[in-house]
Amino acid sequence: MAKQPMLKFVTVDRDMPEKRDAEVRNKDFDEIYAEFATVKAEEQASRCSQCGVPYCQSHCPLHNNIPDWLRLTATGRLEEAYAVSQATNTFPEICGRICPQDRLCEGNCVIEQSGHGTVTIGSVEKYITDTAWDKGWVKPVVPNAERAESVGIIGAGPGGLAAADRLRRAGVQVTVYDRYDRGGGLLTYGIPGFKLEKDIVMRRMDQLEQGGVSFKLNCAVGEDISFADIRAAHDAVIIATGVYKTRDLSGPGSDAEGIVRAIDYLTCSNRLSFGDKVAEFESGELNAEGKKVVVIGGGDTAMDCVRTAIRQGAESVKCLYRRDRANMPGSQRETQNAEEEGVIYEWLAAPKGFEGNPVSGVQVQRMRLGQPDASGRQSPEVIEGADYVEDADLVIKALGFEPEDLPTLWGEADLEVTRWGTVKAEFTTGATAMDGVYAVGDIVRGASLVVWAIKDGRDCADAIIDKLDAAATIAAE
Repeated sequence: MAKQPMLKFVTVDRDMPEKRDAEVRNKDFDEIYAEFATVKAEEQASRCSQCGVPYCQSHCPLHNNIPDWLRLTATGRLEEAYAVSQATNTFPEICGRICPQDRLCEGNCVIEQSGHGTVTIGSVEKYITDTAWDKGWVKPVVPNAERAESVGIIGAGPGGLAAADRLRRAGVQVTVYDRYDRGGGLLTYGIPGFKLEKDIVMRRMDQLEQGGVSFKLNCAVGEDISFADIRAAHDAVIIATGVYKTRDLSGPGSDAEGIVRAIDYLTCSNRLSFGDKVAEFESGELNAEGKKVVVIGGGDTAMDCVRTAIRQGAESVKCLYRRDRANMPGSQRETQNAEEEGVIYEWLAAPKGFEGNPVSGVQVQRMRLGQPDASGRQSPEVIEGADYVEDADLVIKALGFEPEDLPTLWGEADLEVTRWGTVKAEFTTGATAMDGVYAVGDIVRGASLVVWAIKDGRDCADAIIDKLDAAATIAAE
């Protein structure tokens, strides 16, 4: 009788890849988790219960075939595991690194619910694809046949790149326009290297370029080229710009020198990792070295900022968040990593104003949680008479992002937006009310997860291919 390769969760404990010591990792921007060895990856994959209704799969936005590639990994069939993983996810090695698995696949693992500890899905996913790159299994896109139709994509972030990959596989001609000098969007300039090393993103960019995707970088729509010209040049256009407008702070002194935007701070740090010279870093404006840093916000961007400041050699790093730990939107795993590295969290604390110019302190209000708001979350309320001042030489605003006013920036009054400023589009296809114009990712959803942008890009590409096929059939009749 063949030995059972799976369901080993009752005899094998959950184990993560080794995490580098906090006192070592907080001095560099290398990823903090080591790679699984083959034996360890097979062992951890074998813990999967192969349940009849895989909640891990149903709670993944991409509905990845997780039980299938776990079984293939456990039985040593790694190239097949990669093929299954890649079939539903354009960038599995990126999702394996930065997806909040604790809220998605791993958080809904059946054996986790039974008290045995979740399967380490993200780490196995990362291992599968990293091995595929090392073994040469990842190839440039080669379509079966080239098509004459072309699609222009505005934005080289995860949504735009996922759509580009899908369209090229169908033989469609693809041009991606992006205002930055490198593709990848927030994968490149937003997420720090200790979560996602930049060569991981750049090799995907190279793969797409080798597969025939044309990139027009340093190209700002509305300045270097008009939206109308892009529409005229292509059979369809996908808007995948993401959301970059920073939610601002109010209160006395909020315009003081030394109060900076998270996106500027993180972009500067990531540019340094490429060897770029950044004037704002050299001047000290976006350099935390030797400073008392206060980051305002409780999302993943705030987590990235505090951990970056630690690595730049800040004297102290504190994070102010107006709710408590249980109600923060950022990953609990990231919060724990940050605390290990020396970050101090001030829960139930919100800024009231700022002292000095350049800034020397943050006026902080103590908060308590009151009645639930419309979303069901308890609303923070000010505790009168409990204010204090937190010393600060550098304040980083990480309060989230909003959409830019694209109709005005691009001179396109017909581009419909919602009351939140996001582009109005069908969630299933990305189609807008403008003929041949689609939108995907955060510019439709608002600030969201990379995995949702990938799903939107893939779904939109499939919808465009279906429409092009239908048009070709009609033309041939």
